[in-house]
Amino acid sequence: MKALVRFLAGCLLLVAVILAVYDGTVSRANGQVSFATIQDTWSAISPTSLKSAQNSVQRNAHPLVWTWGIAKVLQLPAWAVFGVFGLLLAYAGRRRRRINIYAN
Repeated sequence: MKALVRFLAGCLLLVAVILAVYDGTVSRANGQVSFATIQDTWSAISPTSLKSAQNSVQRNAHPLVWTWGIAKVLQLPAWAVFGVFGLLLAYAGRRRRRINIYAN
């Protein structure tokens, strides 16, 4: 189980690095700092699933859950969100140091 968590952490951190390099490249080309948000990235990959997720949340929960909750999270930089989740999973899946206690 811990190996799976470490693998997922590595994948998320790899995605975070790729997105950070992409943002750096776009910022360098445009001459101004710009970040790709989660919503931009998700809509570029699969716009229909983003729209269906929005419709599902608004249908099954109060519409303000999407407006004030999820939409605000989707405006965060994608590399930062993937990096934070990757670091949390890496911490959760870390190998614990074994402590030997000797009693005489």
